Amino acid sequence: MLTVPHLDREFDYLVREEQSDDAQPGVRVRVRFHGRLVDAFVLERRWNTDHQGQLGWLDRVVSPERVLTAEVRRLADAVAARYAGTRPDVLRLAIPPRHARVEKETTSAAASFEVAAPDREQWERYAGGPAFLTALEEGRAARAVWQALPGESWADRIADMAAATVRGGRRVLAVVPDQRDVDALWHSAVERCGAEVVVALSAGLGPTARYRRWLSVLRGGAHVVIGTRSAVFAPVHDLGLVVVWDDGDDTLSEPRAPYPHAREVAMLRAHQLRCAAVIGGFARTAEAHALVRSGWAHDLVASRAVLRERAPRVVALDDDGYEQERDPAARTARLPSVALRAARTALQADRSVLVQVPRRGYVPSLACARCRTVARCRHCTGPLSLTDRLAAGAECRWCGRVDPALRCVRCGSDAVRAVVIGARRTAEEFGRAFPGVPVVTSSGDSIVRTVDGPAGLVIATPGAEPAAPGGYGAALLLDGWALLGRQDLRAAEDTLRRWLAAAALVRPHSDGGTVVVVTEAAIPTVQMLIRWDPVGAAGAELDARAEVGLPPSVHMAALDGTADAVAALLAEAGIPGTGAEPAVASAEVLGPVDLPVGARRPPGLDPAAEVVRMLVRVRREHGLALASALRGATAVLSARREHDPVRVQIDPLHFG
Repeated sequence: MLTVPHLDREFDYLVREEQSDDAQPGVRVRVRFHGRLVDAFVLERRWNTDHQGQLGWLDRVVSPERVLTAEVRRLADAVAARYAGTRPDVLRLAIPPRHARVEKETTSAAASFEVAAPDREQWERYAGGPAFLTALEEGRAARAVWQALPGESWADRIADMAAATVRGGRRVLAVVPDQRDVDALWHSAVERCGAEVVVALSAGLGPTARYRRWLSVLRGGAHVVIGTRSAVFAPVHDLGLVVVWDDGDDTLSEPRAPYPHAREVAMLRAHQLRCAAVIGGFARTAEAHALVRSGWAHDLVASRAVLRERAPRVVALDDDGYEQERDPAARTARLPSVALRAARTALQADRSVLVQVPRRGYVPSLACARCRTVARCRHCTGPLSLTDRLAAGAECRWCGRVDPALRCVRCGSDAVRAVVIGARRTAEEFGRAFPGVPVVTSSGDSIVRTVDGPAGLVIATPGAEPAAPGGYGAALLLDGWALLGRQDLRAAEDTLRRWLAAAALVRPHSDGGTVVVVTEAAIPTVQMLIRWDPVGAAGAELDARAEVGLPPSVHMAALDGTADAVAALLAEAGIPGTGAEPAVASAEVLGPVDLPVGARRPPGLDPAAEVVRMLVRVRREHGLALASALRGATAVLSARREHDPVRVQIDPLHFG
């Protein structure tokens, strides 16, 4: 496949008679293009051509396996149009590399299998839940945004949806953020549908095993397909339901061009196939709520009475004035007495306590104790951190160099302070506060799946919280300012999502479950947590974004490149302008600004080149027109080769 934008089109080749039987639409082939052999797919067979010149011959058929189905091809076209990308880039995400030995293996579909009936009693807690399962069994295109209850076994509920769909004669595709979620959902789906018809796809399998499972999906041997973001393109036959769990997780956004989000691809696929679709989570994103407001999906939520019965009690730092009188230093303490008391109460009841901290490590960020200037590496300007209490010096998190003698570059002081406390340092603090109590840490590469044995303290970073049998007795959400204070437009939404995920692991209030968030109660995000109102939070977030003109109320393109290249791309696209194209006429250009800290530079640029970012905003109904204009302009500039390439991202997760 040709990766340059101006060659993103079909090319005609002649097929020899001996190749004709194998050279069918969807197979991999090799063709000679501009003097070299390149990989390609056969899109269709025709007896005539529009090409005026002499046609070349197909070099060879790599494999007779039809890996590019008509459905996936149509989806790839839609994704490329939606994200101003090229079809070869999308197809690289959709179709894994070939393994010839695996293709020679035979795959047999299960002759007969039994699917357990879904647990309708559990779905009665949700308004319209049983009716939704009935719609899935009947093969209707029911679409919902599902708000999972605290303490809910989300994997079991998705398995219920899968069982209902399979019992109705159709198949299921479920997309989750990471391998731990894949494993949890796989076990639940196998219990209801059987191991012979459930397939899990993820990058951690390795290329050979993943291709083997992908082929079983292609050949019709799978009825329930589970995977991470790239699995959204899996060639599932007769798809009846597509599910996306926890769509606010950043891992569902593809870091490679054209940077699609699995949620958007899944909804595009559901729209094309007229099948059922569900977006679920303990929290709710503004994008998911926009689908409900538009009428494309409906709410699948529990009543407030059921929610109060299932939710733990949530206490903020300054909820109780009496508590402030008892502990005047609580507002500035990292471990105020209310948090310590909740932990002791749970431990005395022989229940584990979950402590969520924003960052892993010991002290992941340092600053000058006198002037608060952030400590940075002398060689690469990366952030300095302490790896443990006895570290010989501060270590750079970027280049790994150790600085044994820190000195502030602004005031010259050699005194340092911690900006953020990591999970390992927090474990030390709780170990001293609760002597004799087991302490478990879960973060980064050392994630603990479940905690068994005697009650103890579990120190975990967001997303790494282990499950506890029966639920935790209490959860302490520390350093909320580190999450809420991030320079990110999605900071509040993401913070609430992480808090709700941790709080959902705690026992109900009627069983003594308590969540203590060490942050001021007056903050709106904290109030949404106290009321356990993710739907209200998503509605408020959507309104706020509409007020300031941010997605999903509008469509926005981020253009990263040199100033000259970005200007040339905008000029070629006719933005801004007064032409007949509505997207061009209504487009609003913002910038240029410096490339945000942490954003990757566009590939292929001179390291010394200065990179800027421009934003282009249009009304929501003009999103496809904007993407088309930028896509066409990128192809023209690619052919001219007069400017450096520009990275185009449509509705990126982070703007700065």
